[in-house]
Amino acid sequence: MQQATEILRRVFGFPAFRPGQQEIVAAVMAGRNTLAIMPTGGGKSLCYQLPALCREGVTVVISPLIALMRDQVRGLREAGVEAGALTSGNTEAETEEVFAALDEGRLRLLYMAPERLASTATLPLLRRIGVRMIAVDEAHCVSQWGHDFRPDYLRIGDLRRALQVPVAAFTATADEETRAEIVTRLFDGVAPETFLRGFDRPNIHLAFAAKDSPRDQILRFAAARKGQSGIVYCGTRAKTETLAAALQAAGHPSLFYHGGMDPDERRLVETRFQRDDGLIVVATVAFGMGIDKPDIRWVAHADLPKSIESYYQEIGRAGRDGAPAETLTLFGADDIRFRRTQIDEGLAPIERKQADHGRLNALLGLAEAIACRRQVLLRYFGEDSTPCGNCDLCDQPPQVFDATESVRKALSAVLRTGESYGAGHLVDILTGSLTEKVRARRHDELPTFGVGRELTKAEWTAIFRQMMGRDLVRPDPERHGALRMTEAARPVLRGEEPVTFRKEAIRATPKFAARVQVDDEDAPLLSALKAKRRALAEAASVPAYVIFPDRTLIEMAEKRPATLDQMAGITGVGAKKLESFGLAFLAVIAGEATAPHPARMALAGRPEGAVFDRLAEAQLRLRRGEDGTGKPLSCTNATLRQIAERRPRSLDELERLQGMAPQTVERFGPAFLEILRDG
Repeated sequence: MQQATEILRRVFGFPAFRPGQQEIVAAVMAGRNTLAIMPTGGGKSLCYQLPALCREGVTVVISPLIALMRDQVRGLREAGVEAGALTSGNTEAETEEVFAALDEGRLRLLYMAPERLASTATLPLLRRIGVRMIAVDEAHCVSQWGHDFRPDYLRIGDLRRALQVPVAAFTATADEETRAEIVTRLFDGVAPETFLRGFDRPNIHLAFAAKDSPRDQILRFAAARKGQSGIVYCGTRAKTETLAAALQAAGHPSLFYHGGMDPDERRLVETRFQRDDGLIVVATVAFGMGIDKPDIRWVAHADLPKSIESYYQEIGRAGRDGAPAETLTLFGADDIRFRRTQIDEGLAPIERKQADHGRLNALLGLAEAIACRRQVLLRYFGEDSTPCGNCDLCDQPPQVFDATESVRKALSAVLRTGESYGAGHLVDILTGSLTEKVRARRHDELPTFGVGRELTKAEWTAIFRQMMGRDLVRPDPERHGALRMTEAARPVLRGEEPVTFRKEAIRATPKFAARVQVDDEDAPLLSALKAKRRALAEAASVPAYVIFPDRTLIEMAEKRPATLDQMAGITGVGAKKLESFGLAFLAVIAGEATAPHPARMALAGRPEGAVFDRLAEAQLRLRRGEDGTGKPLSCTNATLRQIAERRPRSLDELERLQGMAPQTVERFGPAFLEILRDG
């Protein structure tokens, strides 16, 4: 693993592996079939990119989206790695460049879409170029029951068998059912070495709020984060367009995105989002898979997601750089009814519908939680945790009350009206409201009429919402959404099981103040660093984060490196990026910066760099000998670098190095060896 650790530091600029990465990298490097389930933003890409640079031959990466492949290739090239993609979006020149790199043996990573596997030319090509490993990104796309299903993913198993090479499959979320499908379809049912890493993303703040003028709630949330990149997810195409227009009118650069748009229009939105700082995209779930923008600072849901897995995957697009990120999910009774109906009216078999209701129940349990949300979320994925201190319920614990009696009254109203009415009519009955509908159906004569006058209509509406959230009542699609009691409610109705709800009728939307990225004193420098990044990105026609992600700039602003050696110690500053951008950012931080000799630049951030400097100082001191009267002698910077890296232990070893003539060894040798012994 020494080689992998060195490449991690030198190429990618990371001083150490993230938790869970090292074991996966070791398995992939050893050529074992591997399945890794890791949280979004947990560093999956590095787990196959790093082994590809350590192993002989080409690693082919199967990835579902052209935009994602292009971004990864750009990022790798910026880090000094030979990588290319064969996609339908390539120009002729781009394709020729990739083939030339393959023919010359320079390319280490080749990205392609699963659809390309259908071409008869693909297998001969992969055999010819010497593919040694297949990496599968977004491996859950193999699941025929998943919303991201891609039929061509089913061809990967055939490709593995044909090439006889190991497969490393990666996904951010996969329940037991999906994992089983992956093993069957990619690995012929033979279980690979499986890594299930923690699902926690501690840098993401979790928050839910009941809908109360949802457009205004989203606008206030965005206003508190003005200038930050964000995503707003909506349940319908029409809503993405109207909400994007509202954000635009409020002064936020915003675009909408949905599956009904022209493909060219969608690609334009994807490109702008990747490249522009501070852009908001209002989208359906069609936007997201493969979005690898690391500096998305917030994700909001204007409508309830379809399942807890969808929620986890969508919020996981925020804060991939490890810096703080925030989320807000709005929900209401209409959302619950819509999602229930969506499941019930779908074409899936009954067992699948039951499973989907279970996933929705898990999400509703998270939405209606009365204690730490992260504990509830992680418990669903089989993990235990202590209260996180980074969710709205930890920030402001809710008041709760024993709702057992209220729930029993509500259930009685449901049953006495034949499970034929929605929440609005039931609230009228409970509060004793003599509406025309109540009179017409003689529901004012029911024993439950007016038994709930102690609560307001808003409070009863919240109770019914929480009852739906706990799956005590469910909308019946065959009765136009009328509420029916579930089996889970029977113990409550019989008085055998208590129910605790939040006291608030409609929970206030969480505080909208954005979490600061840096202290006030560092904020002006961070802004200046972002401006420099933007200028460099525009000049190179690449997304800003390809230069450096937010997390790296934040660390620069906080640590304020004054030399290239110090700059090399900043997370995310690898050797190639240090060479390309180090001086530009040093100039922003510390004023004018002088470029060192390339030989010294190559040692920046390494212990050998300090040794090089001491050797250079000794050489300058002894240039005319100890007494200052001798003939001028010197070594080249390339020779000094060689000495610093190879560390000869004797005058004989020193003399064998290129550029060290006998008179040079005589003049500088003893001083150089003393420095090497000390260093």
